[in-house]
Amino acid sequence: MAKILQLSTFESDAGDLTVFEKILPGDIKRVFYIRGKEGHERGGHRHVNTWQALICISGNCRVWVDNNETQEYFQLDSPNKCLLLAPEDWHVMDEFTDTSILLVLANTQYSQADYIFEPYTQAAPIVNT
Repeated sequence: MAKILQLSTFESDAGDLTVFEKILPGDIKRVFYIRGKEGHERGGHRHVNTWQALICISGNCRVWVDNNETQEYFQLDSPNKCLLLAPEDWHVMDEFTDTSILLVLANTQYSQADYIFEPYTQAAPIVNT
């Protein structure tokens, strides 16, 4: 199941330095970002093999996750918060602000065959709304 990690951040008068180390199994092989649009959703899939780390480096957004056992909402409202998604975590990102930039780190390169777009069919209990 998805979980929130607090990223190590070193603060100084010259600015803050946040480190992305040891958050994904294996190496980081793909990095991309989503510039969210207020009122729109992204995602709507899970993966066969890919682990992802989501960090909202500007603005904020919400991520809904269903792993076929539980459903949970996660609020990404700080660049120090990292949401770790396992391959089985079907997810939808929404509630973007117009200033949202969602950084995504993945441990695999892009492959269309790695995406599963059908949601789980059973209704899992929601643990956080």
